[in-house]
Amino acid sequence: MASHIVGYPRMGPKRELKFALESFWDGKSTAEDLQKVSADIRSGIWKQMSEAGTKYIPSNTFAHYDQVLDTTAMLGAVPPRYGYTGGEIGLDVYFSMARGNASVPAMEMTKWFDTNYHYIVPELGPEVNFSYASHKAVNEYKEAKALGVDTVPVLVGPVSYLLLSKAAKGVEKSFDLLSLLPKILPVYKEVITELKAAGATWIQLDEPVLVMDLEGHKLQAFTGAYAELESTLSGLNVLVETYFADIPAEAYKTLTSLKGVTAFGFDLVRGTKTLDLVKAGFPEGKYLFAGVVDGRNIWANDFAASLSTLEALEGVVGKDKLVVSTSCSLLHTAVDLVNETKLDDEIKSWMAFAAQKVVEVNALAKALAGQKDEALFSANAAALASRRSSPRVTNEGVQKAAAALKGSDHRRATNVSARLDAQQKKLNLPILPTTTIGSFPQTVELRRVRREYKAKKVSEEDYVKAMKEEIKKVVDLQEELDIDVLVHGEPERNDMVEYFGEQLSGFAFTANGWVQSYGSRCVKPPVIYGDVSRPKAMTVFWSAMAQSMTSRPMKGMLTGPVTILNWSFVRNDQPRHETCYQIALAIKDEVEDLEKGGISVIQIDEAALREGLPLRKSEHAFYLDWAVHSFRITNCGVQDSTQIHTHMCYSHFNDIIHSIIDMDAVVITIENSRSDEKLLSVFREGVKYGAGIGPGVYDIHSPRIPSSEEIADRVNKMLAVLEQNILWVNPDCGLKTRKYTEVKPALKNMVDAAKLIRSQLASAK
Repeated sequence: MASHIVGYPRMGPKRELKFALESFWDGKSTAEDLQKVSADIRSGIWKQMSEAGTKYIPSNTFAHYDQVLDTTAMLGAVPPRYGYTGGEIGLDVYFSMARGNASVPAMEMTKWFDTNYHYIVPELGPEVNFSYASHKAVNEYKEAKALGVDTVPVLVGPVSYLLLSKAAKGVEKSFDLLSLLPKILPVYKEVITELKAAGATWIQLDEPVLVMDLEGHKLQAFTGAYAELESTLSGLNVLVETYFADIPAEAYKTLTSLKGVTAFGFDLVRGTKTLDLVKAGFPEGKYLFAGVVDGRNIWANDFAASLSTLEALEGVVGKDKLVVSTSCSLLHTAVDLVNETKLDDEIKSWMAFAAQKVVEVNALAKALAGQKDEALFSANAAALASRRSSPRVTNEGVQKAAAALKGSDHRRATNVSARLDAQQKKLNLPILPTTTIGSFPQTVELRRVRREYKAKKVSEEDYVKAMKEEIKKVVDLQEELDIDVLVHGEPERNDMVEYFGEQLSGFAFTANGWVQSYGSRCVKPPVIYGDVSRPKAMTVFWSAMAQSMTSRPMKGMLTGPVTILNWSFVRNDQPRHETCYQIALAIKDEVEDLEKGGISVIQIDEAALREGLPLRKSEHAFYLDWAVHSFRITNCGVQDSTQIHTHMCYSHFNDIIHSIIDMDAVVITIENSRSDEKLLSVFREGVKYGAGIGPGVYDIHSPRIPSSEEIADRVNKMLAVLEQNILWVNPDCGLKTRKYTEVKPALKNMVDAAKLIRSQLASAK
């Protein structure tokens, strides 16, 4: 019985790639240094999988930024502004597309399906000249082969690539991206031909858009594309991989009928209904790659349940055609539980990170082949039983409080307009008020103090003193720049979700459970293992301290319940919405304590609300109902004069704008600049929005500093569709990842732009 891994984390066990990338970007190391670190990480991954007994080991799942950008490079689809003139694409052009440079902005970045991973969105149109411009897939296959490991090269499938793209600026919105299939398929043929010549016997084409609701012509595009590739694929075993959800019946029918395809991969963790489709009919003689080990969470697999599922599938597809696999790439989970030396032993026994999931896949494959490791299966059953019976998981008081929420929608008694009036009397803000999203740059010194405080090398008194000095510096800078509503800069927080999870019950924390979000950006998701409550105030001390340093309004900064949920590894023993309601009640307590502490503006970030939207439209309404309700719970008890903000970033919002309005926040700040101001199109199309709104005026994920004229131009575009009395001026997101040498001039230009337009509006009266 064979085993397969869809993909693997790229950062390395100790985030080696992150540090190598940042060193290269800062000019402290060479491209050769970066490539050496990258090669070491890849060889370690291949060796680990090989030694575990994995038969189908992936290659070309490593990326310096993301796999979609790698595909853009492979196809030579570089937007003209980056000055690419042909030939093999180098790191300079590659990273300019991802991050921008001094003269041109980066390409748009958005969420990868419903994960917290991001990808760079291809910009395509009829004028793009596709060419084979990156030989990375072939080079990595050869690299593994030279190490004695025969791998399965992985490519983003041609149809998914186009459907995940967007029309470039200046191209008609009605442009059919699928019309480019005849132009990109010749490049795919070249790559596949080279892989065959290099000795590849299998190839994996990831077509995850097949789990979406696709119209008939999009499904037909798959049929046409694979018919065109059939002769090139001849002689190869071809796996088409899907993940993240159930595959719809029509898409299943299309997929399993594709020409030239040998095997089909399905997520059987999030796609449980797909099992019924397979059992009802699977093409004879084809391979089924059964994704029974969860690639998106950190809980140990239920061996007995998985083995039962696999045995049932074996009866459908045949013993020699069933392959045990992960549900998706392990990119979305942490690297290795071995690195967690301080994690509670009981909770640790309930978990499996990427390295352990490789072992799980192979253990299931061996068990199915009659070589069951009885000791391993017994340990697995004991761990699952321990988790089910542990008193640490259940808190009766929390469950009663959450149950009591039923019967109310927690809407505010007064409308937004009345609240805005009450808040303006208290805050006295100018037209086009300026603010930032929360965090300020995290310097090396700041990180050192925080790290040493955690390690008990710095006293609490010295830690508070250092944080107070940093907050004062940030407050003084904002006053100097003449920003209207201030933030304290969040120096005490390494991560917006981790910070709150550390102070809530029901959460556990890892030391090295890092997961890539984009580029070199890694997050360390908390683990929600039990019922959630707030033992004591979490932010009031810092926010009140910051407010005492200024007469201007100081925002209290919180992370919302839906974002805490979506950016954590969530318990899988109860519905997600029940856990979310518990978190909402904890945040509600904090909001009310901030208000009592003299904070008049409170921002409750829901950066990940859109990210959690299910991939199938039939499931949208239920998710949005409980997600929006959770947000309303957090602030239903404050006075009308307390201004509630929220923030969202890096997702497509247009399809949920009415749910965003239904959240009933008084001000929403939202990513806008990097997505070519797509958000504004909603308002051009007639959506009425009466609350405050701050579409981001510049992209903080790029080191580029926008001019005041550029920002003023963006604000004027916003004023064409939004009333001046509701518009706020702010960056796209928090400033944590930037340097002060970038932040100061960018914020100065932002404030100058706001003042310029204020004066123009006053003159026009």
